[in-house]
Amino acid sequence: MKRRNLNTIIKKDLRGLMNERTILLAVLLQLFIALFSSFLVIGLASMYDPTTLSRFSGVRYGVAYAGTDSALEDYLRSNGQLVVFPMNLSQGVTLLGERKLSAVIYVPDIPPDSTEPVKITLYLLENDIQSAIVNVKLKAVLLQYEQDLRDVRESRLDIIPIPLQFPENTGGSSFYEFIYGLLIPLLVFLPAIIASALVIDLITEEYQHHTLETLLSTPMTLHEVIWGKILTCELLVPIQAGAWLILLSLNGILIEGIVPILMQLMAFSMVLILIGALTALYYRERTAAQFIFSTAVVVLMILALAIPDNPLNLVARIATGSAGLDQWVILGIVGLVVLFLSMVVYWYTIRASRTALTGG
Repeated sequence: MKRRNLNTIIKKDLRGLMNERTILLAVLLQLFIALFSSFLVIGLASMYDPTTLSRFSGVRYGVAYAGTDSALEDYLRSNGQLVVFPMNLSQGVTLLGERKLSAVIYVPDIPPDSTEPVKITLYLLENDIQSAIVNVKLKAVLLQYEQDLRDVRESRLDIIPIPLQFPENTGGSSFYEFIYGLLIPLLVFLPAIIASALVIDLITEEYQHHTLETLLSTPMTLHEVIWGKILTCELLVPIQAGAWLILLSLNGILIEGIVPILMQLMAFSMVLILIGALTALYYRERTAAQFIFSTAVVVLMILALAIPDNPLNLVARIATGSAGLDQWVILGIVGLVVLFLSMVVYWYTIRASRTALTGG
C-alpha cells in the first residue's frame, strides 16, 4: 500500500464527515456534555442509586405527623434535615397537595407489642425529585423504628435468626461503582461502536453511488481504498475517547492510565471496524450490512460480558489503577485478532477487486 494513496482517502473521508452536520452536532453535543460531566454524574448517579442525591441537599423538609404517639415521632424530630408538624391526616394531605409539606406520615393506633402488624402510611408527591430525596431521608428513620418493633416482639420468635455481619457502608461506594464501573466504560466504548458503524456507511456509499469505479480508475487499489476508510474511522476513536477522558479528569474525576485505556480501546475498536468493513464488503448495501453488523455486535457483546476480563471490566480496572500485567496479555491477544482480521480483509479485497469495476 502507498501512504500517499491512503492519505488521499483519509483526507477525502474526513472532509466528507466535516460536511455532515448531523455527525458534527453529535460530536459537539457529546463534548458539551463532557464539559459539564460533574452535573452529568450527579444526575445519572441519582438514577443509578437515589441515595446519592440526598448527600447534596442541605434543605430541611417539612413532614406532617398524624396518628398515635410513638417513638417514630421522636426519631423524626432528632433528624436535623426534617421539621415535624403534628396534625391530623386530612389536614396534612391537603397541605401536601398544596406543596406546603414534603411528606405526611400516618401511624395507626397499634401498640408496639401487639400481635398485629404496624402499618405506617407514607404520603409523597408523585413523580417529584423532592419526593425521592425525602424518601431517602425517611428511610433511615423508618428502619430505626422498625428495629425497635423487632426488639419488642422478638420474644415471640420460635426460631432464633442467625446474625449476619455486613461491612458498614462508607457512603461513597455508589459513586465509585457508577463512575468507574458504568460511566467511564460506556463513554469510552461509545466512539468505537460509532466508528465501526461509520465504516459501513463509508464503504457501502461507494458501491451505491457508483463512485468506487472512479477511485479504482486512478492508481489506487481497492485494498488502499478500504484501508483508507478503516484508518479514518480508527483515527476518530482515540480523539473522541481521549477528549472524554481529559474532560472527565478536568471535572475532578480521577482516571488512572489514560494512555493504556486508549491503547486497549484502539485495539478493540479496530476489531469492530474490521468486522464492519468485512460486512460492508460482502453485502455492499447499507441497510443489510448495518442490520447484520448490529446483530453480530450484540452477540459479541453478550459473549464478551460473560468473560471476567471483558473489555468493560478491563477499562474500569485500568481507570482505577488496579489492572496488572494481564492488561498487556489481553492487548496482545486482541492484537493477534486484529492481525487475523486484517489478513482476511486483504484477501477479500484482492478477491473483490477483480469484480469491483464491473459491479459484480
